[in-house]
Formats: sequence, structure tokens, C-alpha cells
Amino acid sequence: MHYYDALGLAPKLSLDDEDLKKRFYERSREWHPDRFARRSPDEQKKALDMTALVNDAFRTLRDPVSRAEYFLEEYGLGPSKTPPAELLEEVFELNMALDELRGGDPSVRSQLADAEKRFADMRLEIDGGLASLFARYDASEDASVLSEIRAALDRRRYVSNLLRDVGKELNVHVSN
Repeated sequence: MHYYDALGLAPKLSLDDEDLKKRFYERSREWHPDRFARRSPDEQKKALDMTALVNDAFRTLRDPVSRAEYFLEEYGLGPSKTPPAELLEEVFELNMALDELRGGDPSVRSQLADAEKRFADMRLEIDGGLASLFARYDASEDASVLSEIRAALDRRRYVSNLLRDVGKELNVHVSN
């Protein structure tokens, strides 16, 4: 897992933020292109490549969700295209309310605002669950936990998209 290697980290899902920052700054100084200004063109290119890699690694690994997505991709567990079954009925009702709002019916605003709150709470709950799943995987390296993490991330992505859609429509269709 080259992002972890770039920062000298063991591949884990739970990382210490301060240690991550410290390693990022150390590696950034180590590979800073100014330190290679008088070196060969090959060494200068390697410094630029390593600087880009270190920056990408830090950007990805500092966010728990993007870190988990990266980790799972490295294990061949990409996102699912199927919406979570437990949300289908709620999504159907939400889409109907969004269509009504788009059609000029402001009476569904409170229903959509309630849905927005519910989805925000769901995302917070998923985020809390991810932290414990990360710890479980790091302690056991049990592949079945990776499947649970994949399902949670898929659900989170879907809920985040719903939140975005509801928020966008509520802001576009502000009542007069």
C-alpha cells in the first residue's frame, strides 16, 4: 500500500492524527524539491514525484472515510452500485417529496427538512460505527470485517448523496 509506505506507516485503518501529521512534515522536508536543486535531473524528478506522492498520501489518509475507501480499494473491495435495501422505501418517499417540491408544492418542505435531519443523524451514526469497525479490523485483520466496512461505507455514500440532494432542493426552493 504505497500511500502508507510513503509516510512510513503500517497499513491500518485507525491512525493517530498527530503521528500522521508529523510523518507528513518529515517526509515533505526530506523530499522537498529545493533540497534537490543541484542534483541530477533524475534525482530532481524523483523528488518531485515523491513530493506529489507524499501529498496525495496525506490528503487521502488524514480523512477516515477516504482512508478506508483507499484501504478497501487496495484489497479489491470497491464500492457497490446497489443502494442499501433498508433505505429503498425511504428513498422512494423522499424522491416523491422532491418531485412535489420541484412541481411547486411547498407543503413538503417540512417532510424534506425532517428527512434531511434523519439522514444527517444516520451519517453520524455510520461514522461512529466506522471507528469501531476500524479498531476491530486492526486488532484482528479479519477479512469479514472489511466486508462490514465496505457495507457501511456504501451506506454512508448513499446517505451523503441523499443529504446533498435534499439540501440542494431545499435551498433552491426557498419559500417566499
